[in-house]
Amino acid sequence: MLVLYFRRFLALTLLLSGFATLHAQTVIYAGKLIDGVSDKVREEVTLVIQDGKIVRVEKGYISLKKADRVINLRDYTLLPGFIDLHTHLDGELHEKAYQERFSMNPADVALRATVYTKATLQAGFTTVRDLGDAYNVTISLREAIAKGWIEGPRIFTAAKSLATTGGHADPSNGVSAELQGDPGPKEGVINGPEDARKAVRQRYKDGADLIKITATGGVLSLAKSGQNPQFTMEELEAIISTANDYGFHVAAHAHGAEGINRALRAGVRTIEHGTYLNEEGIKLLKEKEAWLVPTLMAGETVLEMGKEEGALPPVVAQKAVIVGQYMLDNFSRAVKAGVPIAFGTDCGVSPHGRNAREFVLMVQNGMKPMAAIKAATSVAAEVLRQDDLGALTEGKIADIVAVKGDPIADIAILQNVAFVMKDGKVYREDLD
Repeated sequence: MLVLYFRRFLALTLLLSGFATLHAQTVIYAGKLIDGVSDKVREEVTLVIQDGKIVRVEKGYISLKKADRVINLRDYTLLPGFIDLHTHLDGELHEKAYQERFSMNPADVALRATVYTKATLQAGFTTVRDLGDAYNVTISLREAIAKGWIEGPRIFTAAKSLATTGGHADPSNGVSAELQGDPGPKEGVINGPEDARKAVRQRYKDGADLIKITATGGVLSLAKSGQNPQFTMEELEAIISTANDYGFHVAAHAHGAEGINRALRAGVRTIEHGTYLNEEGIKLLKEKEAWLVPTLMAGETVLEMGKEEGALPPVVAQKAVIVGQYMLDNFSRAVKAGVPIAFGTDCGVSPHGRNAREFVLMVQNGMKPMAAIKAATSVAAEVLRQDDLGALTEGKIADIVAVKGDPIADIAILQNVAFVMKDGKVYREDLD
């Protein structure tokens, strides 16, 4: 009988302990607060975090007796955790990157990617959209992060991108004829509407969250053109109608104007890069309520590498110098034209963990600092259809970053994040 009472007492103690932990509150005092929605910067604000969510946002520094922890950020500016809508967590561009696909196994790629996920989170990016990987490793990364096995941002992944034969995401580009094979829908290569439908369904089977297509040629692929359209309208419409059936949105890598416009007419949600965006494309972006994700860091990176002898294969370097410069120049045009813009870096082309450099380039090329911040918070959350992300308001998930100083006066300070919280858990706390 005594043993039975002891067991019941122990079970009750554990239950109450778990209940207390579940409902523990964290109080954060913010010197300044940018909530991701308003244009106003608030001063002296208290946030109350419970069960991974923001439950109160109060003016002034309130006292809460039941608080489990108080975090004093009175000398810092708080912002929502940043969202990067264009990453490639499975790799990073360097001189030997083109040879790695012949030497690295899937496990090697996945294990190295854990370094990139941690660097991304430490930089203040609590959510990313990954737009094309090898071996579907970002699906496994997404699950490992969600289970707490590794540190990293919340991932929404397209897994393997879709291409046409010889197109930008054809995995056999640049491979000898003996090794090329004939990749098809399973490998992300389509030719015709039926292939297109099968490829989208395969992504659903694999566990992807969205679809990425390469609507035009690209800079880094071992192919001559970086601009030509690479899908027919029939193929695009088959991809998008099937994606809609499965609850996917479609992101389109697109440099050349014709490929951009075809993709928009077919109904893609985002245009990635948008290098040669023309007046028709600007009009379509507005009419279709789609977004441009400019990836200026990618343009800057390939431009620099293209000028460095031997850094890129000759066919790639030639494209990089032209497209890289034009990508930066054309962004200013897009801003002036009032194009809807969301934040994305293409990190993997540029080094992971330096994602906030994109803020600097956006502002240098004509975007206002608050607009750039919103592009990486509430606007990016809207692109993802994630109503509980992207803002520091009541009811939102507690993804929070802090920097010292005023990012509206100096956007570059967003490259020096001192505090990172994701889902109410602190992952970085480098406070003075």
